[in-house]
Amino acid sequence: MFAAGQREMQQMDQFTIDKIGLPGIVLMENAGARVVEEILASTPCEHPKVLVLAGGGNNGGDGFVIARRLYDSGLEPLLCLLVNPERLKGDARLQFEVYQNRGLPIFFLQENTKAAFQKELARADIIVNAILGTGVSGPVRPPFDLVISLVNEHKGKKLVIAVDIPSGVSSDTGKVVGKAIEADKTVTFVFPKKGFFLQDGPRYVGEWKVVDISVPPSLVTDLGLDLPTVITEKLGQEAVPVRPQQGHKGTFGHVLVVGGSRHFVGAPIFAAKSALNSGAGLVTLAVPETIYPMAAAQNPESLFLPLPEVDGHFAEAGLNELLPRLHQFDSIAVGPGMGRFPHGEDWLKTFMSSLTTQSVVIDADALYLLCDELELVRRYKGNIIFTPHPGEMARLLNCTVREVEADRLGIAKSFAIENSLFLLLKGHRSVIATPNGAVYINPFGHDALGKGGSGDVLTGLIASFLAQGAVPVNALIAASYLHARAGEEKAKALSHYGVTPFDIMDGVREQLNLIG
Repeated sequence: MFAAGQREMQQMDQFTIDKIGLPGIVLMENAGARVVEEILASTPCEHPKVLVLAGGGNNGGDGFVIARRLYDSGLEPLLCLLVNPERLKGDARLQFEVYQNRGLPIFFLQENTKAAFQKELARADIIVNAILGTGVSGPVRPPFDLVISLVNEHKGKKLVIAVDIPSGVSSDTGKVVGKAIEADKTVTFVFPKKGFFLQDGPRYVGEWKVVDISVPPSLVTDLGLDLPTVITEKLGQEAVPVRPQQGHKGTFGHVLVVGGSRHFVGAPIFAAKSALNSGAGLVTLAVPETIYPMAAAQNPESLFLPLPEVDGHFAEAGLNELLPRLHQFDSIAVGPGMGRFPHGEDWLKTFMSSLTTQSVVIDADALYLLCDELELVRRYKGNIIFTPHPGEMARLLNCTVREVEADRLGIAKSFAIENSLFLLLKGHRSVIATPNGAVYINPFGHDALGKGGSGDVLTGLIASFLAQGAVPVNALIAASYLHARAGEEKAKALSHYGVTPFDIMDGVREQLNLIG
């Protein structure tokens, strides 16, 4: 499944109309029919009162179809037209005329008072948002802004269903300037929209479902469109490396986790335990020698390599013990809990220069220490995976977090291409980008994952799947998916407040058990 923006949807719609020969009014009829199916499936009571709010564009045209077909389904909806009917054009005007010719009731906003409109909102059980579609690119103008504000006052009291996209949300960026409908459910056409996963979008979209309106998804290939892939349950599960029954610990790879410092003991432990819990055959944990006793007591299943330190951080002398052993490992995770320390840049540069072709996951302060050494990353012969959160991404690009969040897809893609690496840009709705320009969006996960140590668990998962033979993009898809789904499921039992890194690990094992 792909995510599309306004321009791509226009191209696919137009091709369907001009080349395939399916008229726009038929697509509108199909869209309205599919939304009605979802309304009837979602109804909160036996005979719901439905208020359909329709604007003047094609989104409003969908609304006219929805109101008419709801009548044909045995309900008595009220169509509320928010614009002067003389402004209606094209297919929307034709659908409005069909509605009028049926003699069905219409509430004209221009002819009624605010109080009368509020009364209709209060009567409704379901409010259908067909005001503005995917073409929004700026603040919502009157009277739509007032209508949206009045609808949002009923959040949690009425079922609000958005048609294609909540009015006021940018389909390309998810940005809301001013007002937007806060939907409980969004029924969208052909593909989810990019804005569902970016910036403000997730707050407004609610649950979303894609429905078929006869625009072929294969047009993405036919038209040569460059769209991000949305990770589905099927894609996430299929990306998990297959585990041969006759395998042994050598079959499933050896992970090296390099991290930890006096002030950050837990992070490398979380990464190492996560790698073991997700199938790695062996895990070695390289930590500063003074935290070794604590780490070993909490993680006896790992092998250990205590290294010399200075003031609680790795010392240069430790490289003499570590570097000759690097060839033993199938994948390496570096950074969890490492901290920032004098000469840390030189320490990590020497470490990276000594690697051969192992896949390396670079996380946390290792990203900070490598910030000025991206040429070293670009020259590396093996696969490198960066896993920054938005603040770390901003540091890598010498920009602000706001700039990163304003263009997560574009920034992730360009950074991965320019630096010949795989990138997992963390945050609500993580983004994965590859050196060849492929982009993936993870639609799973929520605030239960927003806790220290959660990212270290993710790092361990990625390193584990790499060691087990997964190609980097599959390791990232599988790890990101399982991590997010584990957080979602654990929150159901433990609350969004109470999910810990160890809970996420347990949840990952439960998810793996479901895959079988």
